[in-house]
Amino acid sequence: MKRRDFLAGGLTLTAAAATLAGPGSLAASRQSGSPAKKSRFKLKYAPHFGQFRHHAGDDLVAQIHFAADEGFSAMFDNGLMNRPAQDQEKIARELEKRGMALGPFVLYADFSQKSFVKRDKDIREMLIKKMRQGIETSKRVNTAWALVVPGRYDESLAWEYQTANVIENLRACVEACEPAGLILVLEPLNPKDHPGLFLTRIPQAYEICRALASPSCKILDDLYHQQITEGNLIPNIDMAWEEIASFHIGDTPGRKEPTTGEINYRNIFRHLHQKGYQGVLGMEHGHSLKGKEGEQATIEAYRACDDF
Repeated sequence: MKRRDFLAGGLTLTAAAATLAGPGSLAASRQSGSPAKKSRFKLKYAPHFGQFRHHAGDDLVAQIHFAADEGFSAMFDNGLMNRPAQDQEKIARELEKRGMALGPFVLYADFSQKSFVKRDKDIREMLIKKMRQGIETSKRVNTAWALVVPGRYDESLAWEYQTANVIENLRACVEACEPAGLILVLEPLNPKDHPGLFLTRIPQAYEICRALASPSCKILDDLYHQQITEGNLIPNIDMAWEEIASFHIGDTPGRKEPTTGEINYRNIFRHLHQKGYQGVLGMEHGHSLKGKEGEQATIEAYRACDDF
């Protein structure tokens, strides 16, 4: 995430050559570089809790401090709603102290149920209850974004009816969230890793958001998933731009840090920066190497891709 300083002080030839050489090559070169500078990245790349545990340990506050000291200006936590209230409040306090943002937390993502695609009173009530729980969490942690995956599709129901039901269920959810200022972000997931889910593509999510026409329902564009599902990442970002609120990052194949797969993250990050993107980019991926070496490799990959 600290791109602007990566090529300074002796790393220029090593890192540039490794970036061009292909998956894994940058990871190998990272081991011999000069000490990293600590200036902030241009974009709000957000490590998840536990991503740098070999450096920072398991303490939540220590992890925030480590990320901030490395130049990150955001964190994200998919499992935030499952943490005790005191831990949620602790996270919020420390992020505020360090001037860091918190990315979307997972509010609803049941991959096993046909939920949003159904016209069912009990399901609607369950979803509204979940929204209220999400509102309480968002107030506690002072963040405005919560992630929603609309569940499975129904093989017995025409796709158009399912889409209409998803829109109507989301409308009820949005009506609950709007007064509290909570913004739902819909995440399409690729059908290879997650077969059977209703929402898979950016144009599909865009259609739903346009139908709702609400500032409280937007898109989370997971670039790992969308490279697998449809590619054409930058054109799809541009086409859906006014409805995109957040991003997830991960290279493919492998779902590791940028530079280990086929996605040109340096170009994507530059494009987002040029468009004036101010939101969070959740680092939803693993490391290509183990232990501290792998964590350092990830940090340096972001420095390389952030250098534009």
